[in-house]
Amino acid sequence: MQGRRGEKVKRRLKILFIFLLADFCTIGSAQVKIRIFANQSPESAVLSVTEGTYELNLFNGDLHSVYKNESVIITRYNGKLAVKKRNAKGFVCDSLIFKGKSGNDSFSLMMNGKSHLRQNYSGDLLCFPDLGTLVFINISGIEKYIAGVVMAEGGAGKNLEYFKTQAIIARTYMYKYFDKHSSDKYNVCDNTHCQAYNGFSSDTLLNKATQETRGLVILDKDSSLIISAFHSNCGGETSSSEDVWLSGQPYLKSVVDPYCLRSRNATWRKSYPLDDWISYIRKSGYKGKVEDPSVFNFRQESRLTDYKTGSLAIPLRTIRADLNLRSTFFSVYAKGDSIILNGRGYGHGVGLCQEGAMEMAAKGFNYKQIIDFYYFGVIISDIKNAVALP
Repeated sequence: MQGRRGEKVKRRLKILFIFLLADFCTIGSAQVKIRIFANQSPESAVLSVTEGTYELNLFNGDLHSVYKNESVIITRYNGKLAVKKRNAKGFVCDSLIFKGKSGNDSFSLMMNGKSHLRQNYSGDLLCFPDLGTLVFINISGIEKYIAGVVMAEGGAGKNLEYFKTQAIIARTYMYKYFDKHSSDKYNVCDNTHCQAYNGFSSDTLLNKATQETRGLVILDKDSSLIISAFHSNCGGETSSSEDVWLSGQPYLKSVVDPYCLRSRNATWRKSYPLDDWISYIRKSGYKGKVEDPSVFNFRQESRLTDYKTGSLAIPLRTIRADLNLRSTFFSVYAKGDSIILNGRGYGHGVGLCQEGAMEMAAKGFNYKQIIDFYYFGVIISDIKNAVALP
């Protein structure tokens, strides 16, 4: 019994050591810890070195070098990790860390033997089992992480000034929510719960934009990091934050946006059988007559907060969630036995409109002008000037 208890203590100490080491790396080298494949439950992974050389530390006293084009298989095994390098003896351990040795190291990860899930990362990697899955934490340089976020959130092949804009927004978000997952021993995850991140960016223009805005964030008048909200397309008018969320911010006010109106996500259309719409409206509390379907007509030229028919008012954000609509910016009209929703925009509508910002950049606006257009009364400054640093 004492032996088992002693083993548990040793395992806890090893894992604690890993986290202390990761904290040291983060603080000392301007790095961020990202849980990757956070919305999956991997059972195994194949790590392949794509650049540089890595040192594999299993915390058993031995260090193993992994060179370019070499691979390591990691599998969950009886609550631990089974680790196997080709042509080498396998190991069972509680946790491990891959640390790059050259300073320009990168690796790919393929989860559960599925090649379409292979993604490329720079920096280091922590791995340990937890609650029936494998946890992977990428320790990356902050600016390389930001470039990866811009690639995932904004895509490749855009204008330099747009990339600069999106980099500043992503960096602002990261610093504001740097401790979002501190209780889980990492900073951010790689899905939309935080910011989408699929590994490092190889786009030269995007990487240039990230480096040229290095350290820049958006602050409010009190030098606090703003909520740097953005969405795909506002449909010609952004939303005030108080109309979408529980509280409002003075820098997130509605603005008329002529720049996104010809973009891909500017308009949408959806049709419902009249009986289905009547059923939905009645479930929402409508008690009026339904013989004349025109009672359901609703025109939204400028953004409103509620859909109104008769004496009933339903928050538009509720309808959007219930019906999985692209936005709350839509009008309703009856046509025969159908109800037609003519919509505008894609997303919650608060803050920066990505397709509008892309068009502004294409027309010659710089990142400062774009940010000032979508966020009111803000300051673009170095993170060192922000209050309440993480």
